[in-house]
Amino acid sequence: MTFKKLALGTAVSIAVLTGAAACSGGSDPVTNKPAAQAQNADIFSRQSIINVSDGVADWQLAHMELDQYAPFVPSFQDRSEEKRGWIQGAFLKGLADYAARTDNKDYFEFLKNFAAEQGYKLEDRLYHADDHVVGQYYMALYDRYKDPVMIKHVQDTFDEIIANPSNVSLDFGPKGTEPGYSHECLKRWCWADALFMAPPVLTKLSKITGDDKYLEFSDSEFWITTDYLFDDEKGLFLRDSRFFERREENGKKIYWSRGNGWVFTGIADVIDDLPADYKSRQRYIDLYKQMAATLIELQREDGLWAVSLDAPELYPVKESSGSAFFVAGLAWGVANGTLDAQTYLPHIKKGWAGLNDAVTDDGMIGWVQQVGYAPDKVAPNETQFYGAGAFLLAGEGMLRLMDAGVDLK
Repeated sequence: MTFKKLALGTAVSIAVLTGAAACSGGSDPVTNKPAAQAQNADIFSRQSIINVSDGVADWQLAHMELDQYAPFVPSFQDRSEEKRGWIQGAFLKGLADYAARTDNKDYFEFLKNFAAEQGYKLEDRLYHADDHVVGQYYMALYDRYKDPVMIKHVQDTFDEIIANPSNVSLDFGPKGTEPGYSHECLKRWCWADALFMAPPVLTKLSKITGDDKYLEFSDSEFWITTDYLFDDEKGLFLRDSRFFERREENGKKIYWSRGNGWVFTGIADVIDDLPADYKSRQRYIDLYKQMAATLIELQREDGLWAVSLDAPELYPVKESSGSAFFVAGLAWGVANGTLDAQTYLPHIKKGWAGLNDAVTDDGMIGWVQQVGYAPDKVAPNETQFYGAGAFLLAGEGMLRLMDAGVDLK
């Protein structure tokens, strides 16, 4: 199924963009000038937020098949085709959250049909967190339609995992011995991204079913991973154990933007579904606030964040996917009072302006680092499903602020 088959009235035109033409009004990648749209108050109106977010959603929905997105996704195209994989799954999760915030029936209809075509199943690797992320949008559909079939496979999968837990080391060194696991530790959450992919599924499943075993399992594994990968001195996550000793050319540790973005929004999702009196709730909040305080210190003048958070001089171009996750996570915190609005709202607005500048005239979110596990090159005419998903989470966050009574003007 493609977006065109749904015949939605908001479908955008499709244009093939190349080179710098794919960047609409972005900041100068070398001088890092402030985003041009930062002075445009209209981008903080509800209608503008909806318009640009709808545009990003519609562009991606019109580019769901390989022949449609291939010009903008130069690598890992085979993995991008996986309908239940993490790459598309991150977009579908963002679309679901945004659709719920805006009550967009067309987007929900697309998601329902898309999920039904997949049988509401997770991907095939039992323990791999990347194969669990689609469960997030299945459960968003369950919240809306209350159809038990939408979460049955998710529940069955985690029942099997909990009954037969993996106890492999979190060390990223040993190579995998089974198909689908390039490293043995991928049978647990041994990389930062996993804290976005799986824990929110488990905590939500516990909330839906009333069964604490999913939350207890997630809580235990989450803190094992965090204790292993979180740099308490810096307030950021290392992507995996391979980065314990690696350094940037400036001698600093490598803190990958999108890797930390995955974690930051994942923590917010987990907190949303925790019982108010849960034993670890404050610990999650403290971790979230520690990361938030670090992130605003590292924001670029154009509102976005460098692909390597502590080495902006080595990576002078903007990067939108990690940045969108940060805007989404910060907006969540101000909207619910976890973060001080006076301190954090200017950074959120600055980030939203920078993200607007990374969107092309026809709705593609550009400047998305391609699939990877460390800082790398970024191009204005490249995008990915997860980039669109992250942008929609940021748009949802901006609307959440407005719904909470926060004045964005």
